[in-house]
Amino acid sequence: MEALRIDRVCKNFGALRVLNRVSFAISTSEKRVIIIGPNGAGKTTLFNAIMGELQPSSGHIYLMSKDITKMARHRRPHLGLGRTFQIIDLLPDFTVQENVLLALQAHRNFRYRMFKPVRRYKDLYEKTGWLLGQVNLEEKKDLPIRALSNGEMRLVELLMGIAAEPKIVLLDEPAAGLTSSESEWLADVIKRVLKEVTVVMIEHDMKIAFMLAERIIVLYQGMVIADGKPSDIRANPKVREVYLGSESTD
Repeated sequence: MEALRIDRVCKNFGALRVLNRVSFAISTSEKRVIIIGPNGAGKTTLFNAIMGELQPSSGHIYLMSKDITKMARHRRPHLGLGRTFQIIDLLPDFTVQENVLLALQAHRNFRYRMFKPVRRYKDLYEKTGWLLGQVNLEEKKDLPIRALSNGEMRLVELLMGIAAEPKIVLLDEPAAGLTSSESEWLADVIKRVLKEVTVVMIEHDMKIAFMLAERIIVLYQGMVIADGKPSDIRANPKVREVYLGSESTD
């Protein structure tokens, strides 16, 4: 079964075409698909179109075989779509636990009930504790987000992105701003915590991209120029010419 299909998607900003007939499909059996490409290739624009933050100029987007091209942005997470952002998007003065609780509560039927204390919902706290335990942050649950390291903030954002148990999650440069050791740590967490979820990830760090990828899609000037196994992408001369250059991918 297809988790996601992008069918001839174009996106224009005035006379500038940022996405040019982008097409690919990802099955539910694929767990880690990495999208790479130089700055301006259209990667984040593509993610924004999938999430409904931008409307494609033409083409179609399907989630679990359902056409979501014109679906309202707020409805897409309830169909199984999750996302994290390149810039950390957390509430810095709220605690770690409160940030994750808010993400969980947002996807429950009672999210608009304002007169019933959230502490009445024991399962939310149990789920939050379980999630924090997956990334070894239980002992920091009462700390404000601003007290965490960048790597720890990325982990909390990752938990918030999967709080609703999405079928497919989009990760926009999750290793951005992290040290090499933090990036490798995050990659290990993604492998372990998201092993049952289809992950589609934008990543500039080639070491992390090749460490995680089962499949790599390369965008250049808004077009897909290569799509295949990491070994095929490493050997592709066009990819090396337009993106990797002399950079090592070992």
